Amino acid sequence: MTLRVVSVIVPCRNERGHIASFVAGVQRQQLPAGWALQLLIADGMSDDGTRDVLLPLSAAVARGDGSAPIQLIDNPNRIVSSALNAALARASGEVIVRMDVHTDYADDYIAQCIATLAETGADNVGGPWRAEPGPGAAAMQRAIAAAFQSRWVAGGAASRSLRFSGWADTVYLGCWPRATFERFGHFDESLVRNQDDEHNLRIVRGGGRVWQSARIRSTYRPRATLTQTARQYLQYGYWKPFVMKKHGQAASVRHLLPGLFVALLIVLGLVAAIGAPAWPLVALVALYALAVAALTATVAAERPPGGAALLCVPLVIGAYHLGYGLGSLLGAFDVLRGARGRERLSSLTR
Repeated sequence: MTLRVVSVIVPCRNERGHIASFVAGVQRQQLPAGWALQLLIADGMSDDGTRDVLLPLSAAVARGDGSAPIQLIDNPNRIVSSALNAALARASGEVIVRMDVHTDYADDYIAQCIATLAETGADNVGGPWRAEPGPGAAAMQRAIAAAFQSRWVAGGAASRSLRFSGWADTVYLGCWPRATFERFGHFDESLVRNQDDEHNLRIVRGGGRVWQSARIRSTYRPRATLTQTARQYLQYGYWKPFVMKKHGQAASVRHLLPGLFVALLIVLGLVAAIGAPAWPLVALVALYALAVAALTATVAAERPPGGAALLCVPLVIGAYHLGYGLGSLLGAFDVLRGARGRERLSSLTR
């Protein structure tokens, strides 16, 4: 009997503390009958000992001691899009599943992906983006996870709704029939962030379809500090104008609002600084403070983080919006002047 192959592609860099448990989780996946799994990990030249963990794991598989073939691939460009493309080039499966190291997966995650592809005929499927703090997490990470999960904090993104199943503009991670990449191409290696959103936009604009299924379950571990979160969203915002330039449109109106808000703050601040009345700036800040309070109330009602974490939620919401908005303005400025992207906003770190 010839087994059908599903290939799991994984971008990785400096994940020594997490990579062994991640691989073990992939090997626990309960595949449908008649399917075999291929695991391809594209490492961005890790220098923290990650490769020292991966090499024995791949060697064990070669000796027949492992349950899923592991291939370690070099990713000298050290960014996610090039990692995914390097893994795709070596993938032999008729179905491709992306997994990330900082996510935990239900044991039927891959099986549900394969089933959803068969049921919907979609060009990409995925589950909702569920965030949970790590065991023993401090108040800030609990606040970051709670705010992250709120669909309203994210501007109405369906990917944050754990119960939503239906057609979507993007999904978390993704699972594709191989034909999707033959039809729509691989990931854009000029993008350090947002390469998945851009690929989904390319699919939808090209007549393809993306489906989110609540049955595809995983848990993402968010950043632990406010500084890490602000930098993450600064990068998300920064690379979004590069996607807009490529396609001549935003994937969604929600991607434009933070940049417009920060631009208005800057303009009103400059106007006030040269002696004009300051009340428009004060009014805008007051309105945003009310909006943050309302969003904090929705977070507390939907998923109360409890205690000191709730007091951190307004700071997290501000970091999301202001980080993304400032990044969007910097990215738009660089797009307009024809720049390729700032090196300081091109490195991916936790």
